[in-house]
Amino acid sequence: MKELVIGEVVRRSGVAASTLRYYEEKGLIRSIGRRGLSRVFRADVLEKLSLIALAQSLTFSLDDIAHMVSADGRPALDRAQLLAKADELEQVIVRLSAARDELRRAAVCPAASHVECPSFQQLLETAARGGSKH
Repeated sequence: MKELVIGEVVRRSGVAASTLRYYEEKGLIRSIGRRGLSRVFRADVLEKLSLIALAQSLTFSLDDIAHMVSADGRPALDRAQLLAKADELEQVIVRLSAARDELRRAAVCPAASHVECPSFQQLLETAARGGSKH
């Protein structure tokens, strides 16, 4: 398999060298040696970096992602974990959609001041209760 020095991995992936070293420290990727002072990776590191980027975009933590890679470096996705994350994201979407709607109501409130606006007052009450609407 083709080998890539760290600079080439940086160029092809867009991931900073410091991030690659951190991912290696966390066990997410593995270098296979050194060429001079540069770390050397197998070319499949680019696929692993894509998986890490995808998982991060889906709000998985690096610790979660570490469990998504098997000992041989191949993706090992737990379907139950994926479904749990989808459920978690659904709850976030519901909460953010409600917040968006409240902000829009407050923004178009005809009251002279937001202090007098019922929608804004509802936002304040929700915030005082720690963010829960009920």
